[in-house]
Amino acid sequence: MTGSADFLLNGKRGSGLDVHDRGLQYGDGLFETLEVYQSKPLFWDLHLQRLTKGCHRLSIPMPDPSVLRREAEQLIEHCPHGVLKLIVTRGCGGRGYRPPEKPEPTRLLSLHPWPDYPEQLKQNGVCVRFCQTPLGLNPLLAGLKHLNRLEQVLARSEWQQPDIHEGLMLNGRGEVIEGTLSNIFYFSNGVLFTPVVDQCGVKGIVRDLIISLAKQFSVSVTETRVLPEQLLRADEIFLTNSVIGIWPVRKLGDTHFTIGSNTRRLQEAYQQLWQQQVENA
Repeated sequence: MTGSADFLLNGKRGSGLDVHDRGLQYGDGLFETLEVYQSKPLFWDLHLQRLTKGCHRLSIPMPDPSVLRREAEQLIEHCPHGVLKLIVTRGCGGRGYRPPEKPEPTRLLSLHPWPDYPEQLKQNGVCVRFCQTPLGLNPLLAGLKHLNRLEQVLARSEWQQPDIHEGLMLNGRGEVIEGTLSNIFYFSNGVLFTPVVDQCGVKGIVRDLIISLAKQFSVSVTETRVLPEQLLRADEIFLTNSVIGIWPVRKLGDTHFTIGSNTRRLQEAYQQLWQQQVENA
């Protein structure tokens, strides 16, 4: 695979997106980002479950899952390692916000090179910072991976330093919600905490897996409101998403953190789940 993306638009190569598509005009749609390894889309079922829930909440007809799978397999057939992005929009409509009565969703699947994330970030940890750009509160959209990502774009534009790997975003009430591309976890006195995402933020696939794994280890897990000062007092912090897996945090602003045994145990458990996906997907 070359440095450019390969794509299928409604099952066809070489087609152009209609300028009237509501995904382009209004961000009216959803997306999923999957790791591809040895031509397999990892955690496919979990991503499709979230996409289905998102389509239901936004009243977008869910494309046939068998069609999506067939198109994904066609696209990733010769991919040793990459990133598959799956976008579903409400399709085309006339000018104005009112959605069409009988929408015909657009399917856009694109395959991208694996990002150049050094493996040492998983071992040695990452440096992160707080962002100034706030996340707006909207319970209707909370948890969804919808196409409206301007808040993340603005937050990511706040720094250019190569040694800062991620920025943490707060809502308008000053509560920590997520990273620009990740979910946040921290340990304090043996309890695992993660910000609740009922008002804003993305409910990540790996986030759910980590919560499940922690409970299997009889670790107490609490989804709660998190303030910056609570995060700065944490014993261990780590970030998750479907591409990075688990990144331990070794520095937040000027505060240093230890990559502790709790984080390492979850990294090992997640790696085992990942290996099962490679073998069985």
